[in-house]
Amino acid sequence: MTKTAQAVLAEALRLDLDARAEIAVELLGSLDGPSDPDAETAWNVEIERRVAAIEAGTVQVEPWDDVRRRIEREILGR
Repeated sequence: MTKTAQAVLAEALRLDLDARAEIAVELLGSLDGPSDPDAETAWNVEIERRVAAIEAGTVQVEPWDDVRRRIEREILGR
């Protein structure tokens, strides 16, 4: 880490929790690159598609407890 980065980090660590969290969010967001301007529209279309499929009965839904247990068995080995 450069001396400049160390100085910035030291200064940031003196801030209160909320300020540090805001900085962390901004720094992490900067690593993702520019946001997709069409992302929100695409998610809304996908949500509407999924709701319509549920309401039409063309998809099988599972209770969260069942899904969680399956995840624990398959991924966590429980």
